[in-house]
Amino acid sequence: MALFEVEGWNIKTDNVALGKVDAPLSKKKEKKLEKKNKRREALGKKKNLIQEGKDEETAHEENERTELTQQVTDDIEDFEPESSVEETKTELTPLQQKMMAKLTGSRFRWINEKLYTISSEEALALISKQPQLFDEYHTGFKNQVQSWPENPVDVFVKHIENRSKKNVNAPGGLPGINKKVVIADMGCGEAQLALDVQNFVKKHAKDKKVKAKNIQVHSFDLKKANSRITVADVKNVPLGKESCSIVVFCLALMGTNFIDFIKEAHRLLAPNGELWIAEIKSRIEDVDKFIEALKLYGFLHKTTDDSNKMFTRFEFFKPNDDIVKVREEKMERKRKFVEVDDPKAEFEKKRSKNPEGKWLLKPCIYKRR
Repeated sequence: MALFEVEGWNIKTDNVALGKVDAPLSKKKEKKLEKKNKRREALGKKKNLIQEGKDEETAHEENERTELTQQVTDDIEDFEPESSVEETKTELTPLQQKMMAKLTGSRFRWINEKLYTISSEEALALISKQPQLFDEYHTGFKNQVQSWPENPVDVFVKHIENRSKKNVNAPGGLPGINKKVVIADMGCGEAQLALDVQNFVKKHAKDKKVKAKNIQVHSFDLKKANSRITVADVKNVPLGKESCSIVVFCLALMGTNFIDFIKEAHRLLAPNGELWIAEIKSRIEDVDKFIEALKLYGFLHKTTDDSNKMFTRFEFFKPNDDIVKVREEKMERKRKFVEVDDPKAEFEKKRSKNPEGKWLLKPCIYKRR
């Protein structure tokens, strides 16, 4: 069955595009004729229902379902700008609104499940081929987050604002490179973090209480939803080695190969740089195992915050050369007396057979309603 094709509804979703597409006159006439025929069929169906002895209320409800199916089909075939879509929504009856919400929810769940159960490379190919899926996913996701006590993006922004009151690289301050804070927001969505930080810096440009004002945010995701975003697979972004002081994954460890994202974060971070992660609680079966896995790839754990009922936040840092040297010497002394297995090699062997997106962090699958 084709993508999002619901049996019996005849909803055509294979050619969704933003804006109107100019078509030859003959095709327009064909569409008009097809719509007229469908309306006649709908009218005939209503008459048949009444003639067969169904009560008037049931017939009316069935007719509304038929009209909604036709309306959704028309909207997909002739997609209007956002203002027109909003106008159409206000004209729907309560039953139609309920059915439209179910249809939208089904599409969101499918996209969500798909992005969690394929690799980042496959996800980039999917969104490149069907860019409208990116917009539908983030629209559905925003609806989900509205019911949360806090949005994790807002939590990260507040964290940046609070720590910017101290000098860069000072205890309690933000890590920086030559007193400049450089942030990579991986899987940024609509780059809200970059926008909020930019607005904060502008607002406090002359505020002496704010010490860290030189903050740059690089935002990466599968689609360029706005000018702040660079399109990239986050396992390989176009930034140099040790060019960032903070790397953020805000609900963005989505691919089955998310350890590749962690490797890329380590490449990007300068020594003493920080890795910030927020993940859905239901994905994390064992917090300690998750922390130990990231340690295998060169990070040391700073803090874990599970005070929010929806997500858990982690902070790691990339140790400087002195710390790395001490740890390596300690491990070398241990090897002289005891045969030590290579846990990283064992981990890589395990993930090569069964991707970490299936067991280290479970896919985030929304319940069907």
